[in-house]
Amino acid sequence: VEKYRPQTLAELVSHRDILSTVQRFISEDRLPHLLLYGPPGTGKTSTILACARQLYRDREFGSMVLELNASDDRGIDIVRGPILSFASTRTIFKKGFKLVILDEADAMTQDAQNALRRVIEKFTENTRFCLICNYLSKIIPALQSRCTRFRFGPLTPELMVPRLRHVVQEEGVDVTEDGMKALVTLSSGDMRRALNILQSTTMAFGKVTEENVYTCTGHPLKSDIANILDWMLNQDFSTAYRKITELKTLKGLALQDILTEIHLFVHRVDFPPSVRIQLLIKMADIEYRLAAGTSEKIQLSSLIAAFQVTRDLIVAEA
Repeated sequence: VEKYRPQTLAELVSHRDILSTVQRFISEDRLPHLLLYGPPGTGKTSTILACARQLYRDREFGSMVLELNASDDRGIDIVRGPILSFASTRTIFKKGFKLVILDEADAMTQDAQNALRRVIEKFTENTRFCLICNYLSKIIPALQSRCTRFRFGPLTPELMVPRLRHVVQEEGVDVTEDGMKALVTLSSGDMRRALNILQSTTMAFGKVTEENVYTCTGHPLKSDIANILDWMLNQDFSTAYRKITELKTLKGLALQDILTEIHLFVHRVDFPPSVRIQLLIKMADIEYRLAAGTSEKIQLSSLIAAFQVTRDLIVAEA
């Protein structure tokens, strides 16, 4: 993941509109305070680090950029101490501003964020702040209004695939088409996750196919889900229960994962609308109960029951 972290703005694969805006800010030397937010693995940290590399030469990097992560202490004392002293000192012999990068700013306490707003305002002359977070709601409104906000959404498959192909080529990995699809599906727009799955699958199996990717991440295979659905709709209750329990034990599947995958199938199978609605409500209930930490056995029988009732409804309607 770190080996292929984009080093320049040109290397970043997504969010062209955000990048072109930031590029304009830099070229006109009018960079505002930034607030980058969005799910993990979408290029927030890479973007600001690429900006910093473009703004400063390697020699100046240490003296001009202060990067603090959630793992570093960023309580109120740090904001009033090191951050304040870094922001308040001017740079001799060099025009331009310093850059303070606060990664995972949503982990900062309310007090620290409150202390920060004054610092940001006071030293705008010679320091720019860039806050990075996953959840915008955890940043106090006072800080949000002082920054220009950019949302980094999950990456689309069209953007992820070329980048993954590049990594695959560089590393000389054997990847099949369906393997590539599985990577993109399972990572759901998180580039870092896609690379991690790619790496672990390569190390475990040597060849990246759909089946290997699913096995490696412990996700139920599409064929398994199709079987489970088939049993629930076509076998009698006890047979279906026995078979699914066996499969769960054999493959080490969690009911939560099975439920999520079956949910996608339910939308594809051609049920009468009224029946499908009943089924989805039932499944939502089961998912809620599972999240609350109930017995998987009882919930599994409940799931099978829901499908058997559905089957009877369909038969009755027919």
